[in-house]
Amino acid sequence: MDTALPQSVDETLELLRRERYVADRALATTLYLSLRLGRPLFLEGEAGVGKTEVAKVLAGGLGRKLIRLQCYEGLDVASAVYEWNYSRQMLELRFAEAAGEHDRGRLAEHVFSHRFLLKRPILEALETPPEGPPILLIDELDRTDEPFEAFLLEVLSDFQVTVPELGTFRPEAPPHVIITSNRTREIHDALKRRCLYHWVDFPDVERELEILHARAPEAAASLARQVVAVVQKMRDADLFKLPGVAESIDWAYALLALDKSEIDAETLESTLGVVLKYQDDIQRVRQEHRDDLLARATAAKDEP
Repeated sequence: MDTALPQSVDETLELLRRERYVADRALATTLYLSLRLGRPLFLEGEAGVGKTEVAKVLAGGLGRKLIRLQCYEGLDVASAVYEWNYSRQMLELRFAEAAGEHDRGRLAEHVFSHRFLLKRPILEALETPPEGPPILLIDELDRTDEPFEAFLLEVLSDFQVTVPELGTFRPEAPPHVIITSNRTREIHDALKRRCLYHWVDFPDVERELEILHARAPEAAASLARQVVAVVQKMRDADLFKLPGVAESIDWAYALLALDKSEIDAETLESTLGVVLKYQDDIQRVRQEHRDDLLARATAAKDEP
């Protein structure tokens, strides 16, 4: 067992807090079990609730290398696992032929060697650095298609990759895998069964205030209360994209940059684009929710 890993749920919570990540005990428990049992952790939830950040703070807290595979539509094995450096191979072949080497077998053996292999995130994660197994973040898996999902299921089953020209790559110890999904589509049950699962929800008022204090400590308590109150109220609105915790932090820093100590009507109007990312949502907030948001900000400012 990797002795550098947290040895309890409480130690896991403390590791996250040291890295300024405020988690509830349920998330810390699932993360601890993922590390202890060597199972991938599948985090699902709305964009901006802190799923990706779990992998980042875990790598930072353990002093491990973070390897990130950002998923997108059309992602294939060449981009995710490995490919050959074809341009360099062609140059090498020309140099060899110019030097009088014409044995095709020897040429092929030479150019299909480790020197010309381009390791992508999954293959890179199968190497174990001196500090220990890396953290492999497979981010936004729901953006890929089912064929890649099926390939990933195979990789997670045995943590090995075969390169026909070189053989099979197996790590000394498997990486710690964290998979995230914004649930734009459902991930196949077979892959989920390989993982431990946790739904990352929007935080309540108290926890979001704690997050803001950890991530934007420069913000005065009254301003932080206003930011959290208004963002929490926005999440009750019928918006296309609800603001996440990341937007709360961004808004606090934006207000600090503008030397604002409170959220008034002008400030709200001029900074909505920090919190909301769609024009329809901005228009709806301005037309239907502006007064309620300002009233909530005023009430929060005066709270003890």
